[in-house]
Amino acid sequence: MKKGKTFKLELFKDAKCYFGSVDTTELKSIYLVLQTWVTPKVEKENWSITVGSITRTIKHKILEVANKKLFKDHFIVDMDLRTSGIRLKKASFLNLEITFFTKQDADFKSNEISEELTKIINKIYNEVLSDSKYFTIQYAKTKEKMKV
Repeated sequence: MKKGKTFKLELFKDAKCYFGSVDTTELKSIYLVLQTWVTPKVEKENWSITVGSITRTIKHKILEVANKKLFKDHFIVDMDLRTSGIRLKKASFLNLEITFFTKQDADFKSNEISEELTKIINKIYNEVLSDSKYFTIQYAKTKEKMKV
């Protein structure tokens, strides 16, 4: 029996976003995903340090805004961006997945969960990703395929 579900969030014109769980009947964790393409604004010797710094900033933003009544204090941030292939004028795929662990009595279908995850991803998108001094973000790899 299929227990997992995902819900698409139509929030950004230049990124795909959704949240879900592998088991909505016995809800223990919820994942929040943002996918986009990034193009570097500057040349860097070591992108690993920069990507690590962005990941750390994302973790701090989550700690600032996450509802402690809904989610436990620990969470997992997995920002997948292949640093070896980052070049000027070349788009690279970014997949950001954040896993939250729920406290007891959480309901996956509740507006409270959806609103909380929307608040968190908006903060990350607006204050970290779209405002980045290192990258511009776009919906598709090439500008011709961009979502209108």
